[in-house]
This record gives sequence, structure tokens and C-alpha cells, in this order.
Amino acid sequence: MITRLPHLAFILALASSLPLLAAEEVKPVRTGSGVMTFETVPGWGLLPDGKSALGATHGAVVIDKEGNIYTSAQKGVVVFSPDGKVIRSFEGKDYSNMHDMEIRDEEGTEFIYAARNANAEGMKFQAKDGKIVMKLPYPRESGLTPEGKAFPFSPTAITVAANGDIFLSNGYATNHIFKFDKTGKYLKHFGEKGNGLKQFNTAHGMTLDTRYDPARLLVCDRNHTPNGRLVHYDLDGQFIGEVITGLGQPTSAAVQGEYVSIPDLMGKLTIINGKNEIVAIVGANPDAGKGRNYNIPQDQWVEGAFSGTHGSYWDKAGNLYVQDWNVSGRIMKLVRVKE
Repeated sequence: MITRLPHLAFILALASSLPLLAAEEVKPVRTGSGVMTFETVPGWGLLPDGKSALGATHGAVVIDKEGNIYTSAQKGVVVFSPDGKVIRSFEGKDYSNMHDMEIRDEEGTEFIYAARNANAEGMKFQAKDGKIVMKLPYPRESGLTPEGKAFPFSPTAITVAANGDIFLSNGYATNHIFKFDKTGKYLKHFGEKGNGLKQFNTAHGMTLDTRYDPARLLVCDRNHTPNGRLVHYDLDGQFIGEVITGLGQPTSAAVQGEYVSIPDLMGKLTIINGKNEIVAIVGANPDAGKGRNYNIPQDQWVEGAFSGTHGSYWDKAGNLYVQDWNVSGRIMKLVRVKE
């Protein structure tokens, strides 16, 4: 019996219709250590065609009460379900370039506070529908404006105290931190640029450190010489002390229980415990050329290795969502391994 081979064109057509071979599939990668061991979720947050839903990213991550994940990109804010599907977005000039975000429940309504460096303002909007309820321009009543000159204002971080007071860091300019009340009224400012103990050299990230009572401001001093550090200030703007040093270039901080996740622009994420000791390094990129590198296209992403972590947030189960500073727009889900 003679078996005839299919025509070459038929073979090629058949091959093109088949899924990728198992050897080509991206597999989960474990990273971290001890109680802070995680496993990546390959393809999380990608569109059905396999491309990023975000576009260029230089922003933050927050999670609402329902578990939906909000991440800010150059084009605006994209909202994902926990399984990585896009469920809505807020795009355009009113929502672009949110460098940092915080989410807060106020009498049953969730609001997102944002620091917009390229747009030179802070803002507050409803998480559910994007309705903008407050803008925070540079406060001229601070008295810092040089006579006859414009004040350099490029906010990088924002956080909110329990009483509603708002803190907005001018981290890409003068490094002052401005304090407003819950209505947006200017109250005071503190800090200045420099490498002294009580100075900031890029007050890049900031959050409320609820591990302490009363809560404190936890500020990421990204470029402080000789190496990046975290510092504590009280809510009146008084310096308390250094929390941890030698962090590379810490960009932001997210607190859950006793733990703090600290993205590092050099291409890793550090986790510290309640004693401010390092307990895990997550996603460290072994290629120094791809750490602190914005220009890593999607086809060069390495599963489990960051290229320039910028924002992170914990969900209720202790999983982490991490955004890279990236030309193609990268956000990753890291599932906590519980053994």
C-alpha cells in the first residue's frame, strides 16, 4: 500500500492552525524566599491577541474592595479583574500620566488619589466611574514661588491620612512635601532637596505606614547618596528617622500587615518585615543591562525577571501586582506560595 504525503501547502496551513508546542509555552516562575515566595502568572493582563493592554507604563497599582486592579499608564488608568481581563479604563488628558495612586474608602465610596508629574497636579476621582472631584495645583499660598518666576512642580507621590489630610510630594522638582486638608486647603510643607539626613534626593514614593500607631509617612528617597533609602516622618512633617538604607533606587512602597513591598528601579522588588529587615528579594533581573531599563519591548520580557519595578500592591490573599516602568506596558501578578 502506498501512502501519499499531503501537499506542502496543506501541511503549512495545518501547522499554522495548531497551538504553540508545549516547549514554547511560558511557564510560571518561582521567585522570592521563605514566607515571601511567589509564583508568576504568565500572560496575566494581556489582551486576547497576546499584546499588552497598557501601552507605556510609568505609574502605580491599587486594588478596590471587589479585588479589581487599577494600574496607571501614560494613556490613562486601566482596570483589570483578578483573572487579568480588562473591565474598564479611564483614558485621555484628564487621566494620563498618573505617576502614583492611593485608594481610599470614604463613607462607602472608593476614591483614587493620584500624583501627576507631567501634568503638575494632584487629583482625586471616584474609582467606579472616574468622576473627578478634586484637583491639587501648586499651592501658591506656600510662599515658595520666586518673585516673577514659575515654581517647578512635578508631583511624584501622594498619600492620605486617616483624617483625610493629603500629602503630595514634589519629587521630580524641589522635593518639598505639601500637606493639604481633606478639602484641598494648603496647610504646610516640609523637606527640601539634598543628601542630608533630613533632606530628599528624589522623594519618589510615599505611603502611610500603618504598621505604627500613630501611623507615619513612609517616604522612598530614591536617589539619596550613597544609596536609596526609606525614611519616616510624622504627620506634622517632623523627621523621625531612617527605616532602611542600601535599597538601590526604591520607587514606591505598599504596606500589608507587617510587610512592605518596595519596587526598585534597578529591576527587583524588596520585601521588609515589621522589624524593617529584608525577608525576600523578588524578581531580581540577572542581566544588569535590563535593570533600570525602560526600553525592553514585550518580545524581550523574561518571565519572573523585572526590568524596572515602579509600582506594587497587595491583594487580600497576599498576592502582589507589580508594574514595570516599561515602553510596552508591563504588569505582573505574583501569587503567594503557601506550603
